[in-house]
Amino acid sequence: MLEESSVNETLFRHNIDATVVEQAVKASHAALGKRQKSDGHWVFELEADATIPSEYVLLRHFLDCSDVELEQKIGVYLRRTQGEHGGWPLYTDGRFDLSASVKAYFALKMIGDDPEAPHMRKARAAILHHGGAERSNVFTRIQLALFGEVPWSAVPVMPVELMLLPRKAFFSVWNMSYWSRTVIAPLLILAAYKPLALNPRGVRVQELFREPPATIKDWIRGPYRSVWGRVFSGLDKVIRPLVPLIPHSVHEKAIRVTVDFIEKRLSGGGLGAIYPSMANVIMMYRTLGVPDDDPRVVQAWEAMQGLLVVKEHEAYCQPCVSPVWDTGLSGLAMLEASTGAKGVMPAETKAALEKAAAWLRDRQILNVKGDWAINAPDLRPGGWAFQYENDYYPDVDDTAVVGMLLHRIDPEKNRTAIERAREWIIGMQSSNGGWGAFDIDNNLEVLNHIPFSDHGALLDPPTVDVSARCISFLSQLGHPEDMGVIRKGLDYIRAEQEKSGSWFGRWGTNYIYGTWSVLCALNIAGVSHDDPMVKRAVAWLESVQNDDGGWGEDCASYEGAPQGVYKESLPTQTAWATLGLMAVGRHDSEAVRRGMAYLMQAQDEQGEWHEAPYNAVGFPKVFYLRYHGYKQFFPLMALSRYRNLSSSNSGQVEFGF
Repeated sequence: MLEESSVNETLFRHNIDATVVEQAVKASHAALGKRQKSDGHWVFELEADATIPSEYVLLRHFLDCSDVELEQKIGVYLRRTQGEHGGWPLYTDGRFDLSASVKAYFALKMIGDDPEAPHMRKARAAILHHGGAERSNVFTRIQLALFGEVPWSAVPVMPVELMLLPRKAFFSVWNMSYWSRTVIAPLLILAAYKPLALNPRGVRVQELFREPPATIKDWIRGPYRSVWGRVFSGLDKVIRPLVPLIPHSVHEKAIRVTVDFIEKRLSGGGLGAIYPSMANVIMMYRTLGVPDDDPRVVQAWEAMQGLLVVKEHEAYCQPCVSPVWDTGLSGLAMLEASTGAKGVMPAETKAALEKAAAWLRDRQILNVKGDWAINAPDLRPGGWAFQYENDYYPDVDDTAVVGMLLHRIDPEKNRTAIERAREWIIGMQSSNGGWGAFDIDNNLEVLNHIPFSDHGALLDPPTVDVSARCISFLSQLGHPEDMGVIRKGLDYIRAEQEKSGSWFGRWGTNYIYGTWSVLCALNIAGVSHDDPMVKRAVAWLESVQNDDGGWGEDCASYEGAPQGVYKESLPTQTAWATLGLMAVGRHDSEAVRRGMAYLMQAQDEQGEWHEAPYNAVGFPKVFYLRYHGYKQFFPLMALSRYRNLSSSNSGQVEFGF
């Protein structure tokens, strides 16, 4: 390591005061450290669009258990997030979204907003201008059917007998993603019984339709992404009159199998630990006549309440919670800040991270073979879920990040946990060399063309960002016998590079996220920094840097907008870009220096950063996310790494993340 004077000389050569960098790191380290919970973990808010809080309000009125004070606070949130176009977008400054707007309008009317209030009139006009509620998506029409606003013929036919189909059957739920499977299972029971919401105030929204719903005949009409879409639409018409002819015994068996599927997967985190599944389960139990004080219902409702974020003046409902992900990433940032020649509070940070490691070890899923096992029945469990509790659905992205953190904290103490994670990650590789988030080879693309999948997000195929994380984890461990797995993953990544030189970011916005993820993996996997693939990626990142030294990317890039471009720079995406560049030997470049200057300038007096735009995606073009923790731990990681590399003899990033 270089002496402190040499560190200062290096930073001064780039016109950055080493003292200022150190102050920024210390302030951020302290701010993030204060957010650690007493048991060792971190958790930040995870915000989606207006659909989740709107559906939560509708759920309460379906059940006739409204909470006036809470709903008024949700109303404040919904009014604040209404767009200038009159409706509700899927992300900050996004374009009008019909389905989100229908749900938000319905929820506000449930809450008590006057339909003739200016914001409601504006929303109604925008909805009608964009085709009316009859052109909203399948999930919105299901909500409307539950309240009697549209007939059930407005919804694609979904016989509960689907749950009886084996893995090899084309329409089997086992060919769908985990999130689709858990949402659909209770929904099939709702579709079978066709319950009607209690709706005690009798709120209706017929004013949102251009035509009376009873007169509409073409509910199932796309979008058609291929000829298969039209084929399946025709098949829907053929199957619909046949469903009532299914023998009663078969129907009852399908109901039992579906309930068994659901209850086997219920936990304190709720079915699938995601809002839509949890809400559908609660409505399912009510429909089946299960009392509200039944332990299963109580558990499901408590899991739902755990998603609420209630503040002094407003409230919203999260789509899920992210403690394992937040703890893994916060831990890596704190670790980076506490190491090196000028590590911040190394002893104290080590103790704090030991608590985080213990918390994470306790949540490793070692004894439950989840749904992933249908494609790998002989593979031992060893992953982590995203949420506090979701044993049937661990994901490889969290597992790779947690594995890298545990390896850096103490490879010997965490050896057993790391080895089980390694074994599971290797076993979850898909046949094309990549990794999906939750399943293996979950890529029957034609299923995204069925009428139910008008959102186009029924599957969980391999993605570059998740694959890069797995390569990073395995490469950081450095087992020679894993080289074949790593090479196969690298071949997949190389084939997926965009013409621009970037990589698509499936789970984070977007090409900056994907490119950063890949560059970290390429570095630790030993790919030359002069490889043409790397040089093209570096050139692309540098080409989209903003004049103020930062980077930003619009969620609209998922909808065809230019890659890596936004109206302003953002701390999160600046951190990703600079971390990517530093991973491949560009820590002393002008681009990275300018990025560091931007991050320090954007930091507040408390050592934190602020940004409003959404920074991640659930389903491109359909559902977007804002991780509130990203703007805190990623900039800290970037500044700390810059400081550490400036005092390194090699300038080499020696870790996978």
